[in-house]
Amino acid sequence: MDREEKDFLLEKIMIEYGNELVRLAFSYVKDVETAKDLVQNTFIKCYKNIDSFRYDAHIKTWLYRITINECKDYLKSWNYKMVQVKSFINETAKSILPSTEKKVIDKYNNEEIKDTIYSLPKVYREVVYLYYYDSLSTEEIANVLDIPVNTVKTRLRRAKHRLESMLKEAELHGR
Repeated sequence: MDREEKDFLLEKIMIEYGNELVRLAFSYVKDVETAKDLVQNTFIKCYKNIDSFRYDAHIKTWLYRITINECKDYLKSWNYKMVQVKSFINETAKSILPSTEKKVIDKYNNEEIKDTIYSLPKVYREVVYLYYYDSLSTEEIANVLDIPVNTVKTRLRRAKHRLESMLKEAELHGR
């Protein structure tokens, strides 16, 4: 692939997936500017390695995997450990549970709901985000996170149970 073709393909990829990847990165790092920087790194890696992409998977899955790895590397870095996290995710899952779906939708802008969702451990938060917000299938999530499909299903089920009990607890205490 010559440089002109690579440039054209990268531009197309950036337009099509840029916003999704920034939202994904934001769900990890909770800072818009950092998320944008990490996605920029994703696109640099994409450009450098596009010739080796085998099309075994969808390019979106490949980009998600690169972005998540960039985020995980950042979260392990000394820089991250020295920076205080400043903001929370402004958007949340469309629905969490059939039994609590209406509550989640009704309280979408409620900071307490956002805090509840994002107080989940990372392994649960990431599958909830990818499944409900990005509408990825369990198989796609398994590819993106490089884990078995059954692990994705288990994490989703456990996250739902945790959220349900957390929402009920908050309701009981009149929060």
